[in-house]
Amino acid sequence: MIDDSDLNTRRAAYADTVRGLYRRERGIGFVACLIGAVLLIWGRTVAGAPQWAVIGGLLTIAAGWLLFAYVILRRTRYVRVHPFDPQS
Repeated sequence: MIDDSDLNTRRAAYADTVRGLYRRERGIGFVACLIGAVLLIWGRTVAGAPQWAVIGGLLTIAAGWLLFAYVILRRTRYVRVHPFDPQS
């Protein structure tokens, strides 16, 4: 019989593994959203800013969100292929 603390330890390790998947891509998506927001704010508030700053900011934010969606899909696929098994 598996002890509850042992099961909780295994479950926590599994959750940490899933959270750690595609961390680099998630970080790149976050940075892309930040850069896009800065470009968008700069393009909207500064009088001499070029028009491409607003469009570039929106495209950069969209690319960051696409990376977030990619990470979610890949994690979901991993969890379906490798479900948590308390017996292993």
